Amino acid sequence: MPQAEIGIIGGSGLYSMPGLATVREVRLKTPFGAPSAAYVCGTLEGRKVAFLARHGGGHRILPSELNFRANIHGFKQLGAERIVSVSAVGSLKAEHKPLDFVIPDQFFDRTRHRSDTFFGGGVVAHIAFADPVCWELAATLAAACKKVGVTGKRGGIYLCMEGPQFSTKAESNLYRNFGMDVIGMTNLQEAKLAREAEICYVTVAMVTDYDCWHPHHDSVTVDQILAVLGKNAGNAAKVVREAVAQMPRERSCKCGSALAHAILTDPKKIPAAAKKKLKLIIGKYLKSA
Repeated sequence: MPQAEIGIIGGSGLYSMPGLATVREVRLKTPFGAPSAAYVCGTLEGRKVAFLARHGGGHRILPSELNFRANIHGFKQLGAERIVSVSAVGSLKAEHKPLDFVIPDQFFDRTRHRSDTFFGGGVVAHIAFADPVCWELAATLAAACKKVGVTGKRGGIYLCMEGPQFSTKAESNLYRNFGMDVIGMTNLQEAKLAREAEICYVTVAMVTDYDCWHPHHDSVTVDQILAVLGKNAGNAAKVVREAVAQMPRERSCKCGSALAHAILTDPKKIPAAAKKKLKLIIGKYLKSA
């Protein structure tokens, strides 16, 4: 019996999920190490939900230090079929204002120090990633934004940078010239791994401020940013709760069969250690091996 149908990842500002009932903490071990924190499991709008604070209790894990594989594998262990990921971002376009939510449908990679696949060690798989976000989940989140009165914009490109430093002005202006919409440090690896794990994934990018390209960027104070973070977190909690209430019981997307034609390795050649490590991910495709 799954302990969770829906996973929620909370980023900067959203460190808990208001409204969860029958709450319990579940600490997991995964074949890829320890997740960022205990999963907070409970019910939300009558659905089984698991919440994970991406950066750990007290926000103590750098983006580059996150064990993305363990975090996503943990949701798979709990039985989650969908993940809603919430994160703070900077805006690369004047039209995306602080307190706006963007639900991107594309990612652009500017990271360099991260593990972002479950495969290797004798198993080769190439998932399709042309459309990295689950369309069904994105539609649900966009509808939830509208229902609760939050400005939610569906579509756009999330540029994922390495960090932890923010961009230079040269980089920020280049990204704008590329046509990017928002910039953050965490969501691309989550999206890749969720697809490999056959879990639906969507990002809710909460605009905190304009990136350093903006002429008034340097006049924004820490207090102002913290105030926006707090308002965004409150809005995110309302949006996620509404999205969970609206979530279809059955999936009509193709995320649940992402590996059906992706594994290239001859099952008879897969090492026993790799089969054991990846059992939860590829086990259903190796039953005849």
